[in-house]
Amino acid sequence: MDLRSLVLMLSSALLAVSSFFYGWKFVKKKNYLLGLEMWIVGTSATNAIVFFATGNAVSYEIAHFFDAFSRGFGMPIIAVAGLLAITHGYKPSIRQDVAAFAASFVLTFVLVGVDFISGFLPYYYLAMWIGLSIYLAYFVKRLLNVGAMLEALGVVVSLVASLAIAGIYDFYKIPGEETNLVLNFFTLALCTWAYFMPAIYYGYCALERAQSGSLMAKSLAPYRN
Repeated sequence: MDLRSLVLMLSSALLAVSSFFYGWKFVKKKNYLLGLEMWIVGTSATNAIVFFATGNAVSYEIAHFFDAFSRGFGMPIIAVAGLLAITHGYKPSIRQDVAAFAASFVLTFVLVGVDFISGFLPYYYLAMWIGLSIYLAYFVKRLLNVGAMLEALGVVVSLVASLAIAGIYDFYKIPGEETNLVLNFFTLALCTWAYFMPAIYYGYCALERAQSGSLMAKSLAPYRN
Protein backbone atom coordinates (compact mmCIF):
# COMPACT_ATOMS: atom_id res chain seq x y z
CA MET A 1 0.00 0.00 0.00
CA ASP A 2 1.40 3.42 -0.94
CA LEU A 3 1.41 6.45 1.36
CA ARG A 4 -1.32 8.23 -0.62
CA SER A 5 -3.72 5.29 -0.16
CA LEU A 6 -2.92 5.31 3.56
CA VAL A 7 -3.77 9.03 3.81
CA LEU A 8 -7.06 8.41 1.98
CA MET A 9 -7.85 5.53 4.34
CA LEU A 10 -7.16 7.69 7.38
CA SER A 11 -9.30 10.51 5.97
CA SER A 12 -12.13 8.04 5.34
CA ALA A 13 -11.73 6.67 8.85
CA LEU A 14 -11.96 10.20 10.27
CA LEU A 15 -15.21 10.74 8.39
CA ALA A 16 -16.58 7.35 9.47
CA VAL A 17 -15.83 7.98 13.17
CA SER A 18 -17.25 11.51 13.04
CA SER A 19 -20.42 10.38 11.25
CA PHE A 20 -21.15 7.37 13.45
CA PHE A 21 -20.35 9.24 16.68
CA TYR A 22 -22.44 12.35 16.03
CA GLY A 23 -25.12 10.31 14.31
CA TRP A 24 -25.49 8.33 17.54
CA LYS A 25 -25.77 11.57 19.49
CA PHE A 26 -28.65 12.69 17.25
CA VAL A 27 -30.33 9.29 17.56
CA LYS A 28 -30.17 9.65 21.36
CA LYS A 29 -31.98 12.97 20.93
CA LYS A 30 -34.58 11.03 18.91
CA ASN A 31 -33.73 13.04 15.80
CA TYR A 32 -33.64 10.01 13.53
CA LEU A 33 -33.47 11.99 10.30
CA LEU A 34 -30.13 13.57 11.18
CA GLY A 35 -28.83 10.53 13.03
CA LEU A 36 -29.52 7.98 10.33
CA GLU A 37 -28.30 10.26 7.56
CA MET A 38 -25.00 10.66 9.39
CA TRP A 39 -24.81 6.88 9.74
CA ILE A 40 -25.32 6.56 5.99
CA VAL A 41 -22.37 8.88 5.45
CA GLY A 42 -20.41 6.74 7.90
CA THR A 43 -21.34 3.60 5.96
CA SER A 44 -20.11 5.21 2.75
CA ALA A 45 -16.86 6.20 4.42
CA THR A 46 -16.38 2.70 5.85
CA ASN A 47 -16.69 1.18 2.40
CA ALA A 48 -14.29 3.82 1.09
CA ILE A 49 -11.71 2.56 3.61
CA VAL A 50 -12.09 -0.96 2.25
CA PHE A 51 -11.83 0.28 -1.34
CA PHE A 52 -8.69 2.36 -0.73
CA ALA A 53 -7.12 -0.58 1.14
CA THR A 54 -8.02 -3.40 -1.24
CA GLY A 55 -9.47 -1.92 -4.44
CA ASN A 56 -12.61 -4.00 -3.86
CA ALA A 57 -15.18 -3.12 -6.56
CA VAL A 58 -18.22 -3.94 -4.41
CA SER A 59 -17.05 -1.58 -1.66
CA TYR A 60 -16.56 1.13 -4.27
CA GLU A 61 -20.10 0.69 -5.60
CA ILE A 62 -21.58 0.82 -2.09
CA ALA A 63 -19.57 3.93 -1.21
CA HIS A 64 -20.57 5.53 -4.52
CA PHE A 65 -24.27 4.78 -4.00
CA PHE A 66 -24.39 6.19 -0.47
CA ASP A 67 -22.36 9.21 -1.57
CA ALA A 68 -24.95 9.87 -4.29
CA PHE A 69 -27.72 9.38 -1.72
CA SER A 70 -26.24 11.95 0.67
CA ARG A 71 -25.36 14.50 -2.01
CA GLY A 72 -28.69 14.20 -3.81
CA PHE A 73 -31.17 13.76 -0.98
CA GLY A 74 -29.65 12.88 2.39
CA MET A 75 -28.02 16.15 3.33
CA PRO A 76 -30.03 18.66 1.25
CA ILE A 77 -33.45 17.22 2.16
CA ILE A 78 -33.36 14.70 5.03
CA ALA A 79 -30.74 16.50 7.14
CA VAL A 80 -32.47 19.85 6.61
CA ALA A 81 -35.76 18.26 7.71
CA GLY A 82 -33.94 17.08 10.83
CA LEU A 83 -32.62 20.58 11.52
CA LEU A 84 -36.13 21.98 11.13
CA ALA A 85 -36.89 20.26 14.44
CA ILE A 86 -34.81 22.88 16.23
CA THR A 87 -35.48 25.89 13.97
CA HIS A 88 -39.19 25.39 13.30
CA GLY A 89 -40.40 22.72 15.73
CA TYR A 90 -40.90 20.15 12.95
CA LYS A 91 -41.62 16.75 14.51
CA PRO A 92 -42.21 14.05 11.87
CA SER A 93 -43.62 10.68 12.85
CA ILE A 94 -41.62 7.47 12.55
CA ARG A 95 -43.72 6.61 9.51
CA GLN A 96 -42.78 9.91 7.87
CA ASP A 97 -39.09 9.29 8.66
CA VAL A 98 -39.26 5.84 7.06
CA ALA A 99 -41.09 7.22 4.03
CA ALA A 100 -38.47 9.96 3.56
CA PHE A 101 -35.61 7.46 3.56
CA ALA A 102 -37.45 4.94 1.39
CA ALA A 103 -38.32 7.55 -1.25
CA SER A 104 -34.76 8.89 -1.21
CA PHE A 105 -33.30 5.40 -1.70
CA VAL A 106 -35.57 4.75 -4.66
CA LEU A 107 -34.71 8.09 -6.24
CA THR A 108 -31.00 7.46 -5.68
CA PHE A 109 -31.28 4.18 -7.58
CA VAL A 110 -32.75 6.24 -10.43
CA LEU A 111 -29.94 8.80 -10.25
CA VAL A 112 -27.13 6.26 -10.40
CA GLY A 113 -28.87 3.71 -12.62
CA VAL A 114 -30.41 5.71 -15.47
CA ASP A 115 -27.82 6.57 -18.10
CA PHE A 116 -29.45 9.62 -19.66
CA ILE A 117 -29.41 11.42 -16.30
CA SER A 118 -25.62 11.20 -15.94
CA GLY A 119 -24.89 14.41 -17.83
CA PHE A 120 -27.32 16.34 -15.65
CA LEU A 121 -26.17 14.90 -12.31
CA PRO A 122 -23.25 17.27 -11.53
CA TYR A 123 -25.54 20.29 -11.88
CA TYR A 124 -28.24 18.62 -9.80
CA TYR A 125 -25.81 17.80 -6.99
CA LEU A 126 -24.44 21.34 -7.01
CA ALA A 127 -27.93 22.88 -6.99
CA MET A 128 -28.96 20.71 -4.04
CA TRP A 129 -25.86 21.68 -2.06
CA ILE A 130 -26.47 25.36 -2.80
CA GLY A 131 -29.97 24.88 -1.41
CA LEU A 132 -28.51 23.26 1.71
CA SER A 133 -26.05 26.15 2.06
CA ILE A 134 -28.88 28.71 1.92
CA TYR A 135 -30.62 26.93 4.78
CA LEU A 136 -27.34 26.71 6.74
CA ALA A 137 -26.92 30.48 6.32
CA TYR A 138 -30.32 30.85 7.98
CA PHE A 139 -29.18 28.37 10.66
CA VAL A 140 -26.15 30.60 11.32
CA LYS A 141 -28.44 33.62 11.66
CA ARG A 142 -30.48 31.77 14.29
CA LEU A 143 -27.29 30.94 16.19
CA LEU A 144 -26.18 34.57 16.10
CA ASN A 145 -29.59 35.65 17.38
CA VAL A 146 -29.11 33.59 20.55
CA GLY A 147 -25.50 34.71 21.02
CA ALA A 148 -23.89 31.38 20.06
CA MET A 149 -20.95 33.02 18.30
CA LEU A 150 -18.52 30.08 18.44
CA GLU A 151 -21.09 27.59 17.14
CA ALA A 152 -22.13 30.04 14.41
CA LEU A 153 -18.50 30.39 13.32
CA GLY A 154 -18.16 26.61 13.21
CA VAL A 155 -21.17 26.27 10.93
CA VAL A 156 -19.93 29.13 8.70
CA VAL A 157 -16.59 27.36 8.20
CA SER A 158 -18.42 24.11 7.45
CA LEU A 159 -20.80 25.86 5.04
CA VAL A 160 -18.03 27.58 3.06
CA ALA A 161 -15.76 24.52 2.95
CA SER A 162 -18.50 22.05 1.95
CA LEU A 163 -19.87 24.42 -0.70
CA ALA A 164 -16.36 24.77 -2.14
CA ILE A 165 -16.04 20.98 -2.25
CA ALA A 166 -19.44 20.70 -3.94
CA GLY A 167 -18.38 23.33 -6.48
CA ILE A 168 -15.19 21.54 -7.53
CA TYR A 169 -16.46 17.94 -7.15
CA ASP A 170 -17.42 17.40 -10.79
CA PHE A 171 -16.17 20.64 -12.32
CA TYR A 172 -12.52 21.17 -11.40
CA LYS A 173 -9.47 18.95 -11.09
CA ILE A 174 -6.86 19.98 -8.53
CA PRO A 175 -3.45 20.09 -10.25
CA GLY A 176 -1.30 17.13 -9.26
CA GLU A 177 -4.00 15.47 -7.20
CA GLU A 178 -3.02 12.02 -8.49
CA THR A 179 0.21 12.24 -6.48
CA ASN A 180 -0.39 14.86 -3.76
CA LEU A 181 -0.80 13.35 -0.31
CA VAL A 182 -2.98 16.07 1.22
CA LEU A 183 -3.83 18.52 -1.58
CA ASN A 184 -6.04 16.12 -3.48
CA PHE A 185 -9.78 16.29 -3.81
CA PHE A 186 -10.76 13.19 -1.87
CA THR A 187 -8.62 13.98 1.18
CA LEU A 188 -9.97 17.53 1.31
CA ALA A 189 -13.57 16.37 0.78
CA LEU A 190 -13.42 13.61 3.41
CA CYS A 191 -11.92 15.91 6.03
CA THR A 192 -14.42 18.67 5.21
CA TRP A 193 -17.37 16.32 5.66
CA ALA A 194 -15.83 14.93 8.86
CA TYR A 195 -15.81 18.49 10.23
CA PHE A 196 -19.37 19.09 8.99
CA MET A 197 -20.86 16.59 11.49
CA PRO A 198 -19.69 18.17 14.78
CA ALA A 199 -20.28 21.69 13.45
CA ILE A 200 -23.94 20.87 12.82
CA TYR A 201 -24.33 18.94 16.07
CA TYR A 202 -22.95 21.67 18.32
CA GLY A 203 -24.94 24.33 16.47
CA TYR A 204 -28.07 22.23 17.02
CA CYS A 205 -27.25 21.86 20.72
CA ALA A 206 -26.72 25.62 21.07
CA LEU A 207 -30.18 26.35 19.71
CA GLU A 208 -31.61 23.59 21.88
CA ARG A 209 -30.08 25.15 25.01
CA ALA A 210 -31.36 28.58 24.03
CA GLN A 211 -34.87 27.24 23.57
CA SER A 212 -34.75 25.38 26.90
CA GLY A 213 -33.58 28.56 28.64
CA SER A 214 -36.36 30.57 27.03
CA LEU A 215 -39.00 28.05 28.09
CA MET A 216 -37.65 27.99 31.64
CA ALA A 217 -37.67 31.79 31.80
CA LYS A 218 -41.30 31.84 30.66
CA SER A 219 -42.30 29.20 33.22
CA LEU A 220 -40.65 31.18 36.05
CA ALA A 221 -42.04 34.55 34.97
CA PRO A 222 -45.26 34.33 37.08
CA TYR A 223 -43.19 33.77 40.25
CA ARG A 224 -41.09 36.87 39.64
CA ASN A 225 -44.04 39.23 39.65
